Formats: sequence, structure tokens, C-alpha cells
Amino acid sequence: MSRATRLFADIGPLRESPDFRRLWAGTTLSAVGGALTTFAVPLQVYDITRSPLAVGAIGVAQLIPTVTIGLLGGALADATDRRKLVLAASSCSAAVSAGLAAQAFAGLHSVWLLYVLVTVSASLVAISSPARRTFIPSLLPADQVAAGLALNRLGFQIMLTAGPALAGLITAVPGLGLRACYLADAASFACSLYGVARLPALPRRAQAARAGPRAVAAGVRYITSSRVLTGAFLADLNATIFGLPVALFPAINAERFGGNPRTLGLFMTAIGVGGLVSGALSGPVGHITWQGRAMLWSVAIWGVAFAGFAVARTLWLTLAMLAIAGAAGTFTVVFRGTIVQRTTPEEFRGRVTAADYVVGVSGGQLGNLEAGALGSLTSPAISALSGGLATIAGAIVIGLLLPAFTRYQAQPHTQPQRPSLPSSSLPAMPRNRHKPPA
Repeated sequence: MSRATRLFADIGPLRESPDFRRLWAGTTLSAVGGALTTFAVPLQVYDITRSPLAVGAIGVAQLIPTVTIGLLGGALADATDRRKLVLAASSCSAAVSAGLAAQAFAGLHSVWLLYVLVTVSASLVAISSPARRTFIPSLLPADQVAAGLALNRLGFQIMLTAGPALAGLITAVPGLGLRACYLADAASFACSLYGVARLPALPRRAQAARAGPRAVAAGVRYITSSRVLTGAFLADLNATIFGLPVALFPAINAERFGGNPRTLGLFMTAIGVGGLVSGALSGPVGHITWQGRAMLWSVAIWGVAFAGFAVARTLWLTLAMLAIAGAAGTFTVVFRGTIVQRTTPEEFRGRVTAADYVVGVSGGQLGNLEAGALGSLTSPAISALSGGLATIAGAIVIGLLLPAFTRYQAQPHTQPQRPSLPSSSLPAMPRNRHKPPA
């Protein structure tokens, strides 16, 4: 294989695993449908209220169930057949999307109904997403997990790039509008359900704990006992809380580029394009063994890019910095997901993956709150610059305080094993599993 070929995403999982291929295609198509609803709900709320605060409250409606139910969703994933759990939750999510379409066709102008539907939808995703994220290591051999996660992220970037553009086109067509967005999303669930329904059964293990508060607490203790998992989650929170200034985009656009809505749209498009390119060129990711160190480097580059965005004055440089941030963000997510899946025993996989999901979603919401609050106290540019610099500093501090994470090396041909400890003792991650090179 030539060096140029190795740069491109490894499509081995798509070629060799029919189950993964169906799952990837169905999930990607359904995600594009979900992007239509993500576009439509804020626009409908704003059309009804003309209040940015009302639009911002959508994030609160999504954050609360994510944090409160997400970890329980992981416990359910460890205690039940994950395939059946995802099928049930996804079917309910399709019904919620149908409800959004129904209220739009009925001409209802109830913001509270929209909040309720969004909250229910977020609750169902919090239940199904942890189980869905465990599918890849169950379907692929250990040495293809990183490639599978990179392809998963590539599908997300396709959604991030194509979804909003498609939503804008549909909404602009007379007679269609937001109703068509909701209806298309509901129909797209058929793709996701087909991909999951054809998977083999994924029953609970005999030694799996019953779902409940004790199982959730055991999962949290397991994560905090592992320096590697703790480092991965802290690195991601550092990046999203301090270095994700999406809330500042409208103000910076107004300050530097006259508030042109097309320019504002280019901001998110640039991040999506950067992530799409890095996802397509993710071939080398599967060959990187020092993944803790690589994740810290990705987080630091993410911070540098947003610091550059804060001081850029020309449009081309602004978009270039955002594209670099998008590329670094893709690698950060892939490394984090690979570390989580490879270091977690099967009986804890659902709960640890749930924590991964909660960290990924809540970090972005908290980051927007932090960036917006600091921007209102100082200025949008100072908020974005200080956030980028804090992200770089945070990556350095995490690397120094958690050397086990920095030294972590992927072991592609071994599966994580639960240490043999008394049943009353929490299993701790072996301290000598990831030795530094001689």
C-alpha cells in the first residue's frame, strides 16, 4: 500500500463487516435527517417568540436529560440486550419526530410543546446512544476499532456539512418549510432501524450488574480508578468547556464582517469541512499507538486554532482557523473513543460509554455558557482568545498530572480484562498495563 493511500480513511470495516456497513449507512442517513430537526426547532421557536433567550433554552431542555439520564442509559446497556434497547428507544424517537411534524402541520404555536418534545427526544437519545456506541467494538476486531470509530466520525461530519445545507434548501421551498424537515427526519429513522435490526443479538453478560443507582455508582468509581479514562475525559472537557466559542460566533461576525448571515453560516461550515477532510484522511490514526499523547496534541492544536480565530481579522484566515479546529476536533473524538473502547471491560462498557456521551454533550453546552458569559463581561475576542489559551494550558497540565494517560499505548490485539478482585472491591485499572518505552 502506498503512502498516499494510507492517508485516506481505512474502509476495511465497511468492506469486511456487512453488519458494520449496514449500521454505518443507516446511522449516517438518519443523522442527516436529525440535522433537519436540529435546524428546524430553533428556527420555529424564534419565529414564535422572537426571543434569543427562548432559543437558548432549547439547550437547557437537552442538557438536563443528558446529564440525569445518560449514566442510567449506560447501566441499562450493560444489563440488557443492547440491540433491543436501541431498537426500542429509536422507535420512540421516530414517534417524537412524527409528533414534531404533526404540530407543525397543525399550525400549533406552542413553545412549551416544543420544549417537551425536545426534552423527551434528548432523554431517548441519552438511553440509546451509550448502547449504540458499544456496537463497534462488538462488531469489529480490536485492530479495526480505531478505523471504525474514524468512519463513524466521518459520517458525523457528513451530517454536519450536508444536514444544515439541505435543511436550508427544504425550508426555503414554498409550501414545504419546517414541516418537511420534521417529516423527513421521522422517515429517516427507517434507515437507522434497518441497520440496527439486522445486527446479531447482543445479550447481557451473565455477570452484568442490574441497572440502577448502584450500577451507575460502580461505573463512576471504575472511571475514576483509571488514570487513562480520567485523562481522556478531562482532556475532552478541557477542550469543549474552554475552547468551543460557538456562542460568540454571531457577535464576532457582527463586529468584523457586518453581521452578514451568509458569513455566519460559513463559520460552522468551515468547522464541518475541516472535520470532513480530517475524517477522510484518517488512515494513519489506526497506526498511532501513543494515543493519550496524540489526544493531548489534538486538544492543544484545537486551542491554538481557536486562539488564532480570536485574533484573525480577514475572513479567509478566520475560516482557515475554524477548519483547523474542526480537523483537530475530529482526531480528538476518535482518539477518545478508541481509548474508551479499548480500555474498558465488556461488563462496564455501557456505563463508561455513557459517561463518554455525557462528557461530549454537556461539555459543549457548558462551553457555550462559559464563552458567552465571559464575552459579555469582557469582549467576544478576549473570551475566544483566553479560552483557546486556557485549552492549551489545560492540555499541558493534564499531561503533567496524569503521566499514565500520556504514556498510554494502544494494544490492538488484546482485549481489556477485568482484574481479579473480591466482589466487594471495585476493579481498578492495572497500573503497569501501559509501560513507557525502554
